[in-house]
Amino acid sequence: MPWDTQDYPDSLKNLDTAVRKKAITIANGMLHEGYEEGRAIPIATEQAKEWYSNASEEDINKVKQMTDKELRTRDEENPQNSRPELMEKGEHVIAHEDGWAVQAEDAKQPSEVFEKKEEAVNRAKEIAQNKGTAAIIHKQDGSIQENISYNK
Repeated sequence: MPWDTQDYPDSLKNLDTAVRKKAITIANGMLHEGYEEGRAIPIATEQAKEWYSNASEEDINKVKQMTDKELRTRDEENPQNSRPELMEKGEHVIAHEDGWAVQAEDAKQPSEVFEKKEEAVNRAKEIAQNKGTAAIIHKQDGSIQENISYNK
């Protein structure tokens, strides 16, 4: 179940409002990608603190104004995250018009797009490892370059 400002991990309670809301958003996204709560919380907290130190005042105010519904459903803008059956599918790295995409098998669209293939490969490996599936790396022509299994 996604977290919001009424229900979130105790470790986030002493954070600034913007940092806490950002951490909740990041952690909810990580849970959707298959991370375990015990890993998602500290990673999300660290990323939220880093975000806060670099964010503009406008970005901070936008996050402060996010509603609980937005915190819980933010990742539903990405259809892959609203399809739990994709949690058992491998993560593919495929050529994309904007660089290289990370996309779960059978997903309608990529979860992320990177300029560099190496970044996409690293992200696909991370997601696949957390889901206990595989990272399937494709060449520019679409053929499979490498298949890395992380089966649990």
